[in-house]
Amino acid sequence: MSPLEGIGAALMLTGSALSLLAAIGLHRFPDVFARMHAATKPATLGTVLLLAGAAVVVDDGNVSTTLALVAALQFVTAPVGAHMVGRAAYRAGSELSPLTSVDELASAEDTVASSGPPDDDRRDGRDGRDGPNRG
Repeated sequence: MSPLEGIGAALMLTGSALSLLAAIGLHRFPDVFARMHAATKPATLGTVLLLAGAAVVVDDGNVSTTLALVAALQFVTAPVGAHMVGRAAYRAGSELSPLTSVDELASAEDTVASSGPPDDDRRDGRDGRDGPNRG
């Protein structure tokens, strides 16, 4: 085994372990927000480590470039997607775990709701919020 193969194997093994921890976190965490964290942080790093290990082992430059592009897109899209899922879940009224001690979005959501749009001429009676009042 060459040193590059050893480095690639170590990167892939570490990436696999992080992906396994992400899967365990998805199963064990109590609410959608904790699960969202488990689905993005270790899974993204695990995927990138797997791709880096594959790029080290593969001798083809085109394949390495493709793997680097996939890793970059994973870093960009996973956090944005998780943020959108979290915001939608919060606005839909998903229950926070009893273990949650601080709800930082409650004050931000109330501030946005109280300011309202500049020309609020809604005729449907809604107050501009997409979810239940958490105040």
